[in-house]
Amino acid sequence: MREYLLTLCITAAVTYLLTGPVRKFAIVAGAMPEIRARDVHREPTPRLGGIAMFFGLCAGLLVADHLTNLNEVFAKSNEPRALLSGAALIWLIGVLDDKFEIDALIKLGGQMIAAGVMVMQGLTILWLPIPGIGNVALTQWQGTLLTVALVVITINAVNFVDGLDGLASGMVCIAAAAFFLYAYRIWYSYGIEAAAPATLFAAILMGMCLGFLPHNMHPARIFMGDSGSMLIGLVLAAGAISITGQVDPDALKLFAGSEKAAVHQTVPVYIPLLLPLTIIAIPAADLVLAIVRRTWRGQSPFAADRGHLHHRLLEIGHSHSRAVLIMYFWSALIAFGALSYSVNSASMWIVLGIVILSAIGLGLLLLPRFAPRTPRWAEQFVPPRYRRRGAVVEPPAEPAAAEAEPRTPIGAGVAGVNGATAIGARSRLLDRGQAESSR
Repeated sequence: MREYLLTLCITAAVTYLLTGPVRKFAIVAGAMPEIRARDVHREPTPRLGGIAMFFGLCAGLLVADHLTNLNEVFAKSNEPRALLSGAALIWLIGVLDDKFEIDALIKLGGQMIAAGVMVMQGLTILWLPIPGIGNVALTQWQGTLLTVALVVITINAVNFVDGLDGLASGMVCIAAAAFFLYAYRIWYSYGIEAAAPATLFAAILMGMCLGFLPHNMHPARIFMGDSGSMLIGLVLAAGAISITGQVDPDALKLFAGSEKAAVHQTVPVYIPLLLPLTIIAIPAADLVLAIVRRTWRGQSPFAADRGHLHHRLLEIGHSHSRAVLIMYFWSALIAFGALSYSVNSASMWIVLGIVILSAIGLGLLLLPRFAPRTPRWAEQFVPPRYRRRGAVVEPPAEPAAAEAEPRTPIGAGVAGVNGATAIGARSRLLDRGQAESSR
């Protein structure tokens, strides 16, 4: 566990430190597209954040290769090299798209080629646990087609949900955390070495997202772009492929019976990981709804619009930050609910807890205008939007020379406070231009 945590921290540190220079490079390179009709941000923001995330991935794999225990993953398996090859290809396609806006069909072809590259190096699904039947061995063509389909679905699901500041990176980080706990349990508790690569992939993916997230929270200073969203989608799919298609369910010995019984015992986790519907259920549902919505209107499934789930949250009155937190909540509920169910599927407390949390989530969806307020004694420590209406926070004591200057108290929700507003538009570019005009 210490080596996994070290790999995670190194990946996060490299990603975080490189994101600043990458932002400056993106501005110089002109990777700052104009505001589109479907965008929710109001200021041109540089892309290419995936460059920092890719180098964080490389740093994580390099560090893991030199650690005592994790080095065995590279010695006994070719999956890390397969992941790096596919990630490099999909990252390059994403960088070109962030700069030149390449066609959607070309991106789709690139995604399929990247998945094929991983298959050629051994990262593929070999068998499936089917309820009532047992393990079903797949032919080479069946495994290849299923692997490519899983990679393409996961990449596009993550790409579709990348519409708000910090949304995609936070949701994938939550998914990776749940996936890491599950894979580590399979590897450590049951001694199955085939689960070690998936555990490593999940740790690195968490580091990539955590390192980039501080730069991407609202208001975002940089976007990951397709170079980042497609990259983290591919890494998430690679982990699901590794542990779902190559770990024998019967080796878990969860049930002292036939292989069919063992499959029945592990189905609550294996099937969701195979089609990752619990780990990325929100973006997957968004993907399906977007395809149906656009096809129904006679549009191309790849035509962009403002009908995604996060757009609808904004339309019903939720703020940007609240919409992101609600999406985080549902992602964590589904991912960790599936994880808890895999540990003890017979516990009614788990089901009851999921039901209660689901009710809380529905309540949050129906209260878009509700804003939590802090006690009066703590109002000076929180942003203005969380203070009571009309509350004025007394400024700290200053030297006597400054007491003669008149001061105008600032109320809650006034534009320009702390660089963000509860009502009204931000004016960061104007303020920044005034601040830099004296240089």
